[in-house]
Amino acid sequence: MQPDHLSPTRFADLPLHPSLQASLQQLGYTHCTPIQAQALPKALAGEDLAGQAQTGTGKSAAFLLATMNHLLTHPRAEGDDPNQPRAFILAPTRELAVQIYNDALGLGSQTGLRMTVCYGGAGYEQQRQSIEAGIDILIGTPGRLIDYFKQGTYHLKQIEVLVLDEADRMFDLGFIADIRYLIRKMPPANQRKNYLFSATLSHRVLELAYEHMNNPQKIEIEPDQVTAERVRQELVHVANDEKLPFLVGLLRNRNAFRTLVFVNTKRGAELVESALKVNGFDARVLSGDVSQGTRLRLLEDFKQGKLPVLVATDVAARGLHIPGVDLVVNFDLPQDAEDYVHRIGRTARAGASGDAVSLCCETWVYSLPEIEKYIGNRLPLMADGHALIATDFVAPKPLPRRQPSGPGGGRGRRPQRRPR
Repeated sequence: MQPDHLSPTRFADLPLHPSLQASLQQLGYTHCTPIQAQALPKALAGEDLAGQAQTGTGKSAAFLLATMNHLLTHPRAEGDDPNQPRAFILAPTRELAVQIYNDALGLGSQTGLRMTVCYGGAGYEQQRQSIEAGIDILIGTPGRLIDYFKQGTYHLKQIEVLVLDEADRMFDLGFIADIRYLIRKMPPANQRKNYLFSATLSHRVLELAYEHMNNPQKIEIEPDQVTAERVRQELVHVANDEKLPFLVGLLRNRNAFRTLVFVNTKRGAELVESALKVNGFDARVLSGDVSQGTRLRLLEDFKQGKLPVLVATDVAARGLHIPGVDLVVNFDLPQDAEDYVHRIGRTARAGASGDAVSLCCETWVYSLPEIEKYIGNRLPLMADGHALIATDFVAPKPLPRRQPSGPGGGRGRRPQRRPR
């Protein structure tokens, strides 16, 4: 009997190209997840897709298999440039683009398809040269891909498949104008396959889908279940000065193998990292200011279990598949309710279970009502949570003061709600 997070649909029963079936066998994948079971038959029948599923349910494999199958069963048109991309996959973050690329390498290992990934912050000449060497599938983030496009490194006239992953995050990060610019350089929607996947299918995402796709089929997996059912959620009310001692006590008590701690600001993340280190925990910060090479190394160390605690801003909250995260801690409640769902979705992936503990303090308490309204229930309070506050907590040295960066002297202010 297959695990209960998988569907009864077998990959072997789908009309996938033999080389893809061979790759799936090599990877040990036998049954589809629910999103794959619904999406792949429609995609293989030629339909465009707008799909929603909880994080960690296999969206990437769904669109990668659909994309590769189309390329393998439809040879390049006679006279087309053999070095130009035929499939174009856009992701909002560098980490997600790299993850999609790694998944594509595994699923496409028996296909002979050429692919590369492009993202800002690293490898500018190397990435450009990899495109110029000839590719079938181009994966990347909008900024770097537009840069190469405007240089004439590649063109989009031969694109047969367009994929937009984490489309809701594209809006949040302000990429939609860039995406529309690239889409306008491609063949019309009815001359290509279009797959849009997202953790949420909001009105703005669906508007994008219907504007640039060919009558997409809407697929929703458990849309009414906002949070993953295997995540054990707990809330503890703490004063600001109790947060770090509580976090230390929690980590000692839970003894988790792999813990992800979310903090709202880079400076806050640095303070948490410093506090954990002086109290005996190996912890590192993953934020937007960390170099790309360091980011990828930290993520790899965390995935392999070499780094037990990763302290992250929301750069790590979406789209990343990090297997085996036992514990997610919201050291700060997120300003946006959707980010709460994406954060706790880093645990309990692929049928596993996990814990998510949220600290509610004076600074971020205003976010709680919006979060509970969004998920449709109250967060259960942790029993005897204050007993976990470490009485032998060692306070870290204060972080160096930063110079004011603009008018007003940089004086601390109450955090503002993110624009909706």
